[in-house]
Amino acid sequence: MSFRDSRFGEVKVPLAWTAAVALIVAGVVALALLMTDRRETFQAEAYGPARQAADGVLAPVGEVLSAPIRWIGAGVNGVRGYFFAVSENRRLKRELAEARQWRNVAVAVQDVNERYRDLLKLRTDPPIPMVSARVVADSRGPFANTRLANAGSEAGVKVGNPVMSEEGLVGRVMGVTRDASRILLLTDTASRIPVMIDRTNARAILTGDGSGHPQLAYLRGRDPVKVGDRVLSSGDGAVFPRGLPVGTAVRGVDGTWRVALDSDRDAIDFVRILQFVDFSQLVNEAEMAASDRPPPPTEPPAPPSTGPGIPSRTAAGQPPPVKTPAVKAPAAKTPSTPPAKAATAPAKAATPPPKPAAAPAAKAPAQPAEPPQ
Repeated sequence: MSFRDSRFGEVKVPLAWTAAVALIVAGVVALALLMTDRRETFQAEAYGPARQAADGVLAPVGEVLSAPIRWIGAGVNGVRGYFFAVSENRRLKRELAEARQWRNVAVAVQDVNERYRDLLKLRTDPPIPMVSARVVADSRGPFANTRLANAGSEAGVKVGNPVMSEEGLVGRVMGVTRDASRILLLTDTASRIPVMIDRTNARAILTGDGSGHPQLAYLRGRDPVKVGDRVLSSGDGAVFPRGLPVGTAVRGVDGTWRVALDSDRDAIDFVRILQFVDFSQLVNEAEMAASDRPPPPTEPPAPPSTGPGIPSRTAAGQPPPVKTPAVKAPAAKTPSTPPAKAATAPAKAATPPPKPAAAPAAKAPAQPAEPPQ
């Protein structure tokens, strides 16, 4: 029994209506993409509701559609690793021997740096927390280069956070939804980040122009860069942390200096989003937190000082013993000799005091000596 003779053979698909509906849906999607993918939107770093809704829907759809591609890639890598295991093992042994030499150098340099820090009392940068994410969609064009990652505001991602792969700097976050974030690549025409040349410490602005190699603009100094120089993030303007690997300086066809990005060495499947905050903001937040703390408990106020009719108190809380004024014995004043002291040491009291040369006047009565024991 053929399909035409069955009950379903009478069902006719309205091809005209289906084509019309598909055309309308395609037109709406194209119009939405044109309205949300504007250059002034990227320049102003705005992220409107339409773009947020589109990314929120595109993130799970892209993750599902990219799953077969990831599985195929993992299978190809497994087969390649099986057949090229011997050569890969030899290469890894050579790299391990080189890494051991550099390890000894790194240990010595670390010891010297710790001594310098202790000597100069340097304050190191605080550690930067990060969020791992997977790229689920790729948006490429003649000018726009963005990626969509499956980590958003729920994971603590904010607009402006730097994004890195296992090779180097990828770009920065330009928009965030609850479960997704849009990454603006360094090659996009709206990308501008401050960088420096590692060899000369010369500053420049890495400017994206849609090509695979961004341009080094506003270079200063005499011969500030050479082919093969390492390019790092400078940290100027508190946009990115200092020292993030960006790429290698190369000479473009037009004679301008450009950067071969480290992130282009391999496919960008997984990224790390640095939850970077300006270190001055960290200091300000610490100061505000310290000011919000309750003041420490103070000691009770001390009692008032002594005055007429107010006895002072000792540390134990008891009033001190009242001192009675000593009564001095009257002594005759003579023009030549002073009066004798009333209190003398016991050793000197046993011997009578010497008689003055001219002592016609009365003397003060001496205290009797203590009888010998």
